[in-house]
Amino acid sequence: MEERRPETPAEAEGTTGLFTALGKMLRLLRERRGLTQKEFGELVSYGPDQISAMERGVRTPQPDFLEKADELLDAGGLLKEVIPDVKEAMAKARTRHPEWYRGYAALEAEATALHVYSNQLVPGLLQTEEYARAVFSQWRPLLSEETIEKRVADRMARQRILELWPSPTFSFVLDESVLLRPVGGPEVSAAQLENLLLIGNMRTVALQVMPMYREEQPSMDGPFNLLTVKKGEQVAYVEIHTYPRLITDAEEVRVLNERYGLLRAHALRPNESLDLIERLRGRL
Repeated sequence: MEERRPETPAEAEGTTGLFTALGKMLRLLRERRGLTQKEFGELVSYGPDQISAMERGVRTPQPDFLEKADELLDAGGLLKEVIPDVKEAMAKARTRHPEWYRGYAALEAEATALHVYSNQLVPGLLQTEEYARAVFSQWRPLLSEETIEKRVADRMARQRILELWPSPTFSFVLDESVLLRPVGGPEVSAAQLENLLLIGNMRTVALQVMPMYREEQPSMDGPFNLLTVKKGEQVAYVEIHTYPRLITDAEEVRVLNERYGLLRAHALRPNESLDLIERLRGRL
């Protein structure tokens, strides 16, 4: 039986046409200026995967991005003109996910702080489009091409939280093994490492790596997320083999919070972590 998935936010709110048309406009303007996605991305501080996602209508261009793009692409006010429509669409948008994931997704979208530890894969919020596609393509049992594309689109839509201002507090601790695992092959892995460097240099993000040579490892049980919601309450989320658990018990959250503090203490400092990622990127 074909797996049914919820629509992406744009599909759910009927704004698919707007973002598809806007994406085509961005692509035509970029190509008219003779810029590649990577070159244009460097000018606006976005990765090529993010530019690609916007041009295909699966990622929402932020108003400040459109302001800058209008000037860089010599659009003559064309992109600025659609900003009110984009803001209206963003106000309507709601992230929709599988039933088992929606409780967490709703909290993540409204969180004031998000702390993530991963020892298996690059966290979804930091994944490039091609990395995410490689992850879902290897899923067992195998997913249909349509399901893979829907899941990738959902994952890219979640990353809007990184562009919010005022911004939530973000911190990520990645086990070094995550960086060494060549998901999708050398090219995909290289682009993913570049994306980590880009995000790790954001003022709103602290990205740390737990090196393989550390004898101390406070969380051998697996990955977890800690979220602070608007009322100041902290909750945790764990997922093993697609079996999710949203943890609200104060004592259990306290234990994970303590583990996360120890992980950050034993991990490389953010600048050291970015240096390591840079070195690993150079080997590919």
